[in-house]
Amino acid sequence: MKDTGKTAGLRTADHDESREPDNRALRQKLTKFTRGGPPISTMTMMNDWALHLAAAPDKQLSLMKKAQENWFAWSQFVMAGCPDDPEASPIAPQKGDRRFSGEAWAKAPFAALAQGFLLAENFADHATSDVPGLTPAHDASMTFLARQLMGAFAPSNFLMTNPEALSKTIETRGENLQNGGAAFLRDWQALTGQDALHPPSRVGKDLAVSRGKVVLRTHLMELIQYEPTTDKVHPEPILIVPAWIMKYYILDLSPENSVVRYLTDQGFTVFMMSWRNPDAADADLGMADYLEQGPRAALDHICTKTKAKKVHGVGYCLGGTLLSIAAASMARDGDDRLASMTLLAAQTDFSEAGELMMFINESQVSFLEDLMASQGYLEATQMMSAFQMMRSNDLIWSRMVRTYLLGDDEPAMNDLMAWNADSTRMPARMHSEYLRQMFLNNDLATGRYAVDGHAVSLRDIRIPVFGVGTETDHIAPWKSVFKIHALGHADVTFALTNGGHNAGVLSEPGHKRRHFRVYTTRDQDRALTPDDWLETAKMSEGSWWPAWTKWLGTQSSEKALPPKMTGDLSDAPGTYVMME
Repeated sequence: MKDTGKTAGLRTADHDESREPDNRALRQKLTKFTRGGPPISTMTMMNDWALHLAAAPDKQLSLMKKAQENWFAWSQFVMAGCPDDPEASPIAPQKGDRRFSGEAWAKAPFAALAQGFLLAENFADHATSDVPGLTPAHDASMTFLARQLMGAFAPSNFLMTNPEALSKTIETRGENLQNGGAAFLRDWQALTGQDALHPPSRVGKDLAVSRGKVVLRTHLMELIQYEPTTDKVHPEPILIVPAWIMKYYILDLSPENSVVRYLTDQGFTVFMMSWRNPDAADADLGMADYLEQGPRAALDHICTKTKAKKVHGVGYCLGGTLLSIAAASMARDGDDRLASMTLLAAQTDFSEAGELMMFINESQVSFLEDLMASQGYLEATQMMSAFQMMRSNDLIWSRMVRTYLLGDDEPAMNDLMAWNADSTRMPARMHSEYLRQMFLNNDLATGRYAVDGHAVSLRDIRIPVFGVGTETDHIAPWKSVFKIHALGHADVTFALTNGGHNAGVLSEPGHKRRHFRVYTTRDQDRALTPDDWLETAKMSEGSWWPAWTKWLGTQSSEKALPPKMTGDLSDAPGTYVMME
């Protein structure tokens, strides 16, 4: 394996490793207690907010006025008998807030509880927003923290203040609470490791069933080549680089929504990388190792074995970031084997990376490094908690109400839910480098990211680019993904589709209620802001997949006989995807 120490982004390069256990012992215990949360960072943020608020009498007066207005509005509503009329309600829930959507919440006394809570939540938003002198990062984080704290005390979360739970308890004579208690016990045992539940794997049975072979295996990935489904194919194969944060088969779920199946049906030869699930022995593997044993190894194999002169690169999420690094290094070194690059919900500039930035600062990364130093990796559960917090009403509290108070059975696990539960770990060094070099320092966008000891620049990329953003993406906001327009000298065709980070990408033809916009910006065209682009790009109904494959076709040569399988180490889906 290549020595990647020179390109590592860790701060630990010049410290005395013999003293590390003594220096980190206390912090490691603290990180385990807080599950990776940085208490010092949170306390600093709260102190910053409190001090600036104390020094802003105008803000204090406006808050007093807001409290008075909210109290008066609520009192008027209650004295009027809590009328069942949206126009008479002092405040409406925010878009997407379904906590008080049931009919029982529109009647007294529960309507008074719901309205009182929403008004209190509204006051908390005002108290933590637009405080003079408060940094934008602390402003956003304080507002977010206040929302999380308020959300924990919503009347919908408690039996005696939730009319639906009370009605269900009377109707079932408490059976719902008995079922909820049993569910809570199961969840608690799984959380504490006493009885970790692992649903039976569906991989290779009804998920990831596209026919193919593992044709290459490195320590970090298996390369799968899929069988053609057409008599002729474009000579330029497609290499898909998925994110290593989850299993690859997000792009090969059920046959009807499989990206792999759709591409092969359109006459493309498809290769997919399946990442290994690392353990403590892989702690020292970094971004350079993922680049060398991932896209580089795969590209070498494809071009050597199929004799293809060009390959279409497709990267999803973190895989798209890694593919961009590979493309930039290839452009720097005069390697022209990439025909095009498609970035699916993938960021290359992290200056405005959305809500996830609230969880990533120097204190947080340092805490995670302490945690990973003791484990050698970051557990998926430790990482997924941040994603859940961004949508806590939907992913945490509503589930608790539904399961523990109403006693409902968990919904049947569909293919996307099964994939989401099949998570992976991340090596300590790689994850630290990724957080520092991308999120904290934004090295790739600013031309400071080093590959093989020398910096790469996205401005060297000249190949056509197809970018995909999704309207409600909390992980890679579409306006952040859109920044690829300003980073390179390439023609960029950008598609914006409805849906979130995963569901927006899995937008197969025939999927109900799907729409998208697509527009191509040439390198010589004037720069468009995201809002300008939104006004220019026309709305189309349906899936964006046909527009993408049509674009891929224009970047490809005339179809010919498909290449033969380039190896046979095992049948797809391979062995790495089965690793727990």
